[in-house]
Amino acid sequence: MVEAPLYLDALNGLPGVKAGWVGRIAGLPVEVDRDQAMCRLRSFHEESVKAAYGKSIWWRAEQVHGSGVAVVPTANLWMAGDGMPVVPGVDGLLTAGPGEVLGIYVADCGAIWMADRGSGAVGLLHSGKKGTELEILGVAVERMKREFGTRPEDLVVVLGPCIRPPDYEIDFAAEIGRQALAAGVGHFEDCRQNTAGDPEGCYSYRMEKGKTGRMLALIAGGCGA
Repeated sequence: MVEAPLYLDALNGLPGVKAGWVGRIAGLPVEVDRDQAMCRLRSFHEESVKAAYGKSIWWRAEQVHGSGVAVVPTANLWMAGDGMPVVPGVDGLLTAGPGEVLGIYVADCGAIWMADRGSGAVGLLHSGKKGTELEILGVAVERMKREFGTRPEDLVVVLGPCIRPPDYEIDFAAEIGRQALAAGVGHFEDCRQNTAGDPEGCYSYRMEKGKTGRMLALIAGGCGA
């Protein structure tokens, strides 16, 4: 089911914004490669999105560990290995379309939720070690400026669960916080949860040697107050 953890309160308190999180599915075996794991998770995620957002489909990024960001619903699509369409070559999705549901999958990398208090535009980013090095957050902020007239001071940005020291040698979560400050983001929150330290609630690619599932971060704008 889609949850609304406390760290998403700053987003869910905004008019029309609905942010959510689907964590580890208890009892579902996912000790397989990514595409197989995603196929096993698909029905659970579909049911969750349908119940929370009233939609059977949602926008997905290919997630290539880069800094590419696409605006939907105008972006192109292609079929991924798990049989569902994705926006190719990007790790971030942005929209000002009412009710468009965005989704990002993570299992140690960080999901970054974004919402513009001015325009109502929203976004979701996939930012791990590489995406953070490429400053995908800064790229997304600049894209929102161009596409939606977003002012950085109007942005609410939240970093979700991700792997952190001492379980990972690089503290990319701290770097994301620094990048948010440098970009002039008005409100930034880090949930400070370590995926590697929560085997009951989270999938961890590193701790499970690559054979694991993915959590699903979700956001939609224009959902009504």
